[in-house]
Amino acid sequence: MASVGEGLDRALERVFTRPVPKSAGARMRYLVKQSKGSTKTVAQLLRVSQRTVERYVKGQLRTPRPELADRMEREVRKRWQPQVRAKAKRTAATSAGLVIDTRARFGYTAAPGTTDDARVRHLTVALPPRHAARLFDAHDQGAGEGRLQQLAAEALGEVYFRDNGRRAHGLLVEYTDPEHIEFDL
Repeated sequence: MASVGEGLDRALERVFTRPVPKSAGARMRYLVKQSKGSTKTVAQLLRVSQRTVERYVKGQLRTPRPELADRMEREVRKRWQPQVRAKAKRTAATSAGLVIDTRARFGYTAAPGTTDDARVRHLTVALPPRHAARLFDAHDQGAGEGRLQQLAAEALGEVYFRDNGRRAHGLLVEYTDPEHIEFDL
């Protein structure tokens, strides 16, 4: 199952201007630098000993076990190029908007006599800046996947299903079981 939060993170990663550090030592040095030189903070973050962090920084250890490698990569990607990331968010939220490409089950509540059976649809829709701002703000504040899906459903309901208020007034869209979700800035 695809995640709206992961889709937003992948979209921001595509705007990076430099590659993310690849080696374990480079990743560890970056994390230590970001924590203002505190190997203790990085050790707590990665759930390893402070001595292990120091060994990676000095180059004495080179190959982390898989779960540590995953945690290091995730933490580095989360912190990599914060100014580039912030600029991309600001642009999407103020002028450019966001493009969502998703394949999911859409159902809706509509007037009597119409079908409201949910069905799988593949949609690619350009969302205006106000919806991009709402999605990024909720994601930055740590909103859960359910809330992010609800915001995506509201945005798709307004832009695609109700055509920005030109049709299907009062239609409430349900966005469930996303199989694929991708965002583009």
